[in-house]
Amino acid sequence: MLNKIIRLGLTALIFVWSIYQFAQGNIGNGISLILLASLVFLTYLRNENIVMALWYLRKNDTEKAEKALSRIKNPEKSLIKSQAAYYYLLSGMLESQRGVGKSEGLLKKALSIGLRNKSDQALAKLNLAGIALTKRRKREAQILLTEVKKLDEKKMFAEQVRMIKEQMKRI
Repeated sequence: MLNKIIRLGLTALIFVWSIYQFAQGNIGNGISLILLASLVFLTYLRNENIVMALWYLRKNDTEKAEKALSRIKNPEKSLIKSQAAYYYLLSGMLESQRGVGKSEGLLKKALSIGLRNKSDQALAKLNLAGIALTKRRKREAQILLTEVKKLDEKKMFAEQVRMIKEQMKRI
């Protein structure tokens, strides 16, 4: 919580300083200070640990991704709403690689908080469908797969949906 307030306060302070520089006639300093203020504000909107964890997940380095996520203490208070949703999504994906115990709750929490992109929602529901299938809840998996098809506009998850449907036929 304090971290968010410090970032917003620093952004406001730098912005006021840039206005002062404009008033003094130092246009170049004012412009560079506005860019600096926008960079500090960007760190408020995008948590660096979540960005790092996502980067490591794309590189298939789960140990470093877990380490980056573990640096976030008390995500509901220290992160804004959308960041918390992505924290729980990434935590759920990492947890699902170890086992399905906690991952279902984390993914459902990410969906309830609200993921921004439809493709991210589809990814969470696809993982939930796989978990439901693992727990032999075929009906729930079918419902989740139809929701994934609706959310997947670019057909990025078509192959995974097809694979889960083939597994459903075997059960």
